[in-house]
Amino acid sequence: MKHIIKRLAIVAALGAALGSTPAMAEKAPIKFATPVDFTAVYTFLTDEYSQGQRDYITLLNEQGGVDGHLIELSVSDTGNQPQRGIEAYNRAKRDGAVLVDFLSTPVARAMVNRVNEDEIVMITALHGRGDASQGEAFPYVFPVMATYWSQAALLADFMNQQEGGLKGKKVAHVYIDSPFGKEPIPVLEALSKDLGFELKTFPYASPGNEQTTTWSDVRRYKPDFVIIWGAGGGQAVSIRDAIRNGIKPEQIHSVVWLAEADMDAVGRDTAKGVRKFSPTVNGADSPLLKEIVGTVIEPGKGAGPKERVGSTYYNIGVATMAVAAEAARKALAEFGEPLTGEKLRKGFELIEGYDAQGLMPPVTFSAQDHQGGGQGRVVSWDGETWAPETDWHASFQDIVWEEINKGAEQYKKEGK
Repeated sequence: MKHIIKRLAIVAALGAALGSTPAMAEKAPIKFATPVDFTAVYTFLTDEYSQGQRDYITLLNEQGGVDGHLIELSVSDTGNQPQRGIEAYNRAKRDGAVLVDFLSTPVARAMVNRVNEDEIVMITALHGRGDASQGEAFPYVFPVMATYWSQAALLADFMNQQEGGLKGKKVAHVYIDSPFGKEPIPVLEALSKDLGFELKTFPYASPGNEQTTTWSDVRRYKPDFVIIWGAGGGQAVSIRDAIRNGIKPEQIHSVVWLAEADMDAVGRDTAKGVRKFSPTVNGADSPLLKEIVGTVIEPGKGAGPKERVGSTYYNIGVATMAVAAEAARKALAEFGEPLTGEKLRKGFELIEGYDAQGLMPPVTFSAQDHQGGGQGRVVSWDGETWAPETDWHASFQDIVWEEINKGAEQYKKEGK
């Protein structure tokens, strides 16, 4: 499968090149690689995410690329296995890629030292390690979007605002028993002290298909609010079990990993009121997505079905490539050709207030901040779509950066 995907990606790029002007075709292509997990753990989002990335690159190439440089996007499957990720990375490096995206925490963590040594940019949107936001410790790693710490802080801030203060309230953190599920706990503990709420944590075993005992414990705790922290099918199980145990949908707040398919699994009307963190707009009404539909999807050049355009993970995929292309544009304008990994890193660090035509909150990077500001918003399920409840903003970044800097200092000392 991975070789088929890769060939298709290259054919698409070459097709765009053949349709370009002679002057444009003379410019060297910019090479990105996305060896992602199509077959193991991240299957609940990879198809949509990758289609969003590929459709955006097709749009960009149809519009002439980046300053006349077409983007060649190589796509392959790692099965979430670090060794296969390393092999894919070596191929990408040999082919001249200046950017990689693995969409896999195990693979991304395994590659941190390599990309820093090889000076190849790695984007780790919504995966990898949150402390890589500290650009001085991780110069070639860019989380690009709000870390899980920033997401937890924003959700707690929303509950605090909605309630007029959380003092004396009970918050249950229900999570998959893994490093990912545990990651927001230090931030939530710090916020519980600052805001005066009681925090209790409730783990459940991976993959999350069975959570009955956990939610019985949550029911006895009688929380005012619940934060669910899982991914894939386990998220729908969490919502169903929460409602079954007397928790109202509007009391439930989720990490980013909650999508339209999960609402179908729960029942669209049953799930009305559930809230989550969102790093991009929802739906297909943004100017950039309309361009993709008109230029890529309707002419039959899309990487997948039209129905995915505007879905949660499709939009996130588009946003990641839009930011990467903006970094390439900045780098070429400031440092000239050829585009290297070092120039691309500096291009990211020149981005200020970029929002991909309103698709995402404005991101600003620097040599110190590779998270981009940590902004997002809370949205709620209205039975048909995710409706925004807040404007774009970031919350409690002082507490978030305490965790980021703590991890970065440990990495500097231990190199892992």
